[in-house]
Amino acid sequence: MPEAENPNPKNVRLAVAQTPVRDDPRDADALRESGRQVRALMRRASDQGARIVHFPEGAICFPDKRVMSVDGPDTVGPADWSGCQWPALQAELAAISNLAGELRLWTVIASVHRLTEPNRPHNSLYVVSDRGEVATRYDERLLSKTKLSHLYAPGASPVTFDVDGVRFGCLLGTEIHYPELFAEYEKLDVDCVLLSTTGVFPGNAAVQAQGHAAVNGYWVSFSVPAQHSSTAPSGIIAPGGDWLERCPTDGSPSVAVADLDEDSEAAAASVTYARPWRRDVRTGRYAGHQVTDPRSEDRTAAF
Repeated sequence: MPEAENPNPKNVRLAVAQTPVRDDPRDADALRESGRQVRALMRRASDQGARIVHFPEGAICFPDKRVMSVDGPDTVGPADWSGCQWPALQAELAAISNLAGELRLWTVIASVHRLTEPNRPHNSLYVVSDRGEVATRYDERLLSKTKLSHLYAPGASPVTFDVDGVRFGCLLGTEIHYPELFAEYEKLDVDCVLLSTTGVFPGNAAVQAQGHAAVNGYWVSFSVPAQHSSTAPSGIIAPGGDWLERCPTDGSPSVAVADLDEDSEAAAASVTYARPWRRDVRTGRYAGHQVTDPRSEDRTAAF
């Protein structure tokens, strides 16, 4: 008997971006230039029909540990956030939010999220809705040793949000190295994980992202700085682990656009068959098939 057709297949067009990342939050002009480049790519994504656009870690600024160090730049120490140009940063984020509303484009943008002093800020992903409002925010939870020791306060929980019936989850920075976080989002029934990172060693992070997509049976959007594009450009990975689209490798600010369509050939096998079967297996599927047999129990039995 043929499989019944899905009457309401999930389908949304996603754009993933790569932008140059700047490392000094004390430089207001650099923050403004980052904001302008982000908005230019938002317009490009909108022109290509995207409903959501996803930016890398540090899209506005990725504060360098030596730039920020009170003992630096020769010695890495606690970060001095007093020189951060918070008004310029907030103005750029506000302009990005306003444009998201104008374009009716969901925008996931990385930034530092200021907390009440003396607490360190979070390293965060803001989820701006197509109304230009902050719908939610994800704070990096599993920080690197340097981030935790000197720069940021860790977040506490996963975050999901829905766009046109497609559920997204967010991860950030070094969290690419923790498969349990990707498994957590599978249990939360996400269709796509948005991963923003600057920690790209040649090929390493991109391959890990493909593995997470294949193991969990969902899409992964892999967004990294343009500086890494020669070895690991931003791109969108299908649930089977193959790349759907990737940005250029020439270091240029750019977007790659793909449809997250669960009825597509790139997704159907993983979404329709593999992922449900794996869930079934994890909930005790094999219990009724196990046997009691001396030759099973004796692990030193002859051939």
